Amino acid sequence: MDGLLIDSEPHWHEAQRRVFPTVGIELSLKDCQDTTGVRIDDVVRLRYAQSPWEGPSLKAIETAIVDELIALMQEKLVAKPGVQEILSFFERKKMPIALASSSSFRIIDAALGKLNLQDAFPVMHSADIEKYAKPHPVVYIHTAEKMGIAPADCLAFEDSLPGVIAAKAAQMTVVVVPEVARPQFAVADMKLESLLDFDEEKWQLLCQK
Repeated sequence: MDGLLIDSEPHWHEAQRRVFPTVGIELSLKDCQDTTGVRIDDVVRLRYAQSPWEGPSLKAIETAIVDELIALMQEKLVAKPGVQEILSFFERKKMPIALASSSSFRIIDAALGKLNLQDAFPVMHSADIEKYAKPHPVVYIHTAEKMGIAPADCLAFEDSLPGVIAAKAAQMTVVVVPEVARPQFAVADMKLESLLDFDEEKWQLLCQK
């Protein structure tokens, strides 16, 4: 969801850069980009390990970041280019569609509600309720189970390296639409500049894999 369907990554970055200074941690934009796709509780634990603070608990900081994020979403959130087009593409093919996110259901509900996309995903699953987050594959495995489809028969769209690793580890075919290009994305089965670039020709190429 984050960074692929919705332009939420700048809001994640802004929320972190507003909250972490309250415990003495100043983050650059690159610092935030380096944790793109990482579950927020893991981000908070990472920052605490790097620069321990006294006072607010890790959970309190996590909650404050999520609160800030949702406020920013309600004010500024927009869908990424190509979202409606790609949803329509798979709906026309009568393909089952699911959402597998590292974000909590609270964030998922806020984001999809803001963009009126609640009905676009009959199946939704969050790594927030799993023991392990991406790049562990469990969120994708359990999403496939909810759909009643073998992971190897699923096509995953991702924007982050942890997400790509998770989907590949679940034995899914993966299309990556990265915000920032990295050599490691070569592990994906296909790389696009935008969801708008996905079409019947690319679908047929993936079906041959």
